[in-house]
Amino acid sequence: MSDSSAIDTQKNPPLTAEKINHDFSQRFRGYFPVVIDVETGGFNAQTDALLELAASVLHLNEDTGDFSIDETIQFNIEPFEGANLEPKALEFTGIDPTNPLRGAVDESEALKKLFKLVRKKMKAAGCQRAIIVAHNASFDLGFLNAATERCNIKRSPFHSFVSFDTTTLAGLALGQTVLAKACVAANIDFNNSEAHSALYDTEKTAELFCYIVNQWRSLGGWPLANTETEEIIESNEK
Repeated sequence: MSDSSAIDTQKNPPLTAEKINHDFSQRFRGYFPVVIDVETGGFNAQTDALLELAASVLHLNEDTGDFSIDETIQFNIEPFEGANLEPKALEFTGIDPTNPLRGAVDESEALKKLFKLVRKKMKAAGCQRAIIVAHNASFDLGFLNAATERCNIKRSPFHSFVSFDTTTLAGLALGQTVLAKACVAANIDFNNSEAHSALYDTEKTAELFCYIVNQWRSLGGWPLANTETEEIIESNEK
């Protein structure tokens, strides 16, 4: 079955007014959002090195309905054999791939550890599949997919092309599309001197995503009115 057909046929979990605010699996149609940031040796996911990868998994407070960061993992990664390293990209990120103190690991090791954590947390949340959350998400997802293919990993927990883009969400909710400016607008501390580290950018993106989702709920945007929810479910199941 193709990914596109999987989207069309995936069943929505049954929603109720009592559960929808307190059940992770109900909030995003059974998807488990994982916030990711990558630092790379260029813009081409097929040819340029993946140098850093960080991911934050989220927690839902069952009493308040608010999301927050549960756990963050980070890897410095060895460039794959034959990888391109653009000097301007390295200058921008400040990464020295030859520094032995980086403690870098192979792409395969990083991805396997990430996927193991995601599957564990996803199962605990009752979700069916993971979905990437990132700032300019197509970029990060492209590098994640390319590395997964290079490592010959057959089963990724992540949807291969669906994502949540905090650039778009921040533009809608806060009128800002730059991560630093969106964080400032949301009263989230942001230190530009620490930016462009996968770990720092991931956690700030996660804070921003949680802020937007939580604010939308507090303003009455979620959960949907029960009658509207039932109509959506009936329409999707026809």
